[in-house]
Amino acid sequence: MDERNNWVDYAKAIGIGLVVYGHVTRGLVASGVHVSHDLYQLIDSVIYSFHMPLFFFLSGLFFHSSFLKRGGTKLIGNKIDTIVYPYIVWSIFQGLVEVSFSKYTNGAVTCTDVFSLLWAPRAQFWFLYALFIVFLVATFIYSWSSLLASNTFIAASVFLYIFQSDLPSNLLLAFIANNFIFFSLGIFFSLLKIESLFSRSLVMISFAALLFFSEYIFHIILGLNYTNKGFPSLVVAIIGISFVVSVSIWASRKPKYWIILVGNSSMGIYLMHILIGSGVRVFLKKIAGIESFTPNLIIGWIAGVFGSIVIINMIRKLNLKYIFSAPIFKALQFYYEKPFSKYKK
Repeated sequence: MDERNNWVDYAKAIGIGLVVYGHVTRGLVASGVHVSHDLYQLIDSVIYSFHMPLFFFLSGLFFHSSFLKRGGTKLIGNKIDTIVYPYIVWSIFQGLVEVSFSKYTNGAVTCTDVFSLLWAPRAQFWFLYALFIVFLVATFIYSWSSLLASNTFIAASVFLYIFQSDLPSNLLLAFIANNFIFFSLGIFFSLLKIESLFSRSLVMISFAALLFFSEYIFHIILGLNYTNKGFPSLVVAIIGISFVVSVSIWASRKPKYWIILVGNSSMGIYLMHILIGSGVRVFLKKIAGIESFTPNLIIGWIAGVFGSIVIINMIRKLNLKYIFSAPIFKALQFYYEKPFSKYKK
């Protein structure tokens, strides 16, 4: 295992664990399972205040090195293969399953909803849509401007985030304003190379205390929640990311295989956990007759995370191709260059 990147898999494992928890609990509440409403809303908002910013941060970590290695065109081509392709395939697959079983689930998804994916991302797939947009913007900036100019533009993304409520209502602009700052922070963190600082126990404990007090001030004193974007939410998100990074670097000094496995499988888990979690919830409620929140949450979470990993391993053993990615860009390159290959010496 690559020790330098083990902590990234740890952070991904923490992040995807929170994602699955959030979606399982939301599904249970939407289906009518009884839960303390105030406590549920508080925990939900605490998690959503930093767990998706965390994934944009982690995505930014390897952008600079990938850009230098591949160049702008090949980098975007790679993201077409690994982000756009699974976005389209899994948006359609999950959507059609939801349409077929809509009478058993919480939503009322239509085929129109499913096939509006190019301009209206739905369910958890908004993240892939937004991530590709962020990659496009970052690649454009780094391709056409110096590093200093790029950093100046990135600094402007802080103000874009803080004052996003004053921007015109536009989906693409909202995705950029809401997420680009965290992606850029990931780029900066990768350039600073300060992992050793974050690995210290005192730093980790300090971030834990800061996260507790910042969440308390944000939710209890200010009365805000994760949907209230501005300077306070930016501070909370950065502290949350810093805490997860510190815990991950500290804990990964003695890496556990199963945590690395969860982190490595985070994309597959992200794509599949809604379908698996929904199926488990329907089974527990409709067939097993289990209405209690806690067993539904525990079983749904385990199924969402580790059930996905089981399926991922089955896909690998069966050597099934093009489930999570496809060499579309490489194929386009081949067919584009082939007519001209005979002129090359």
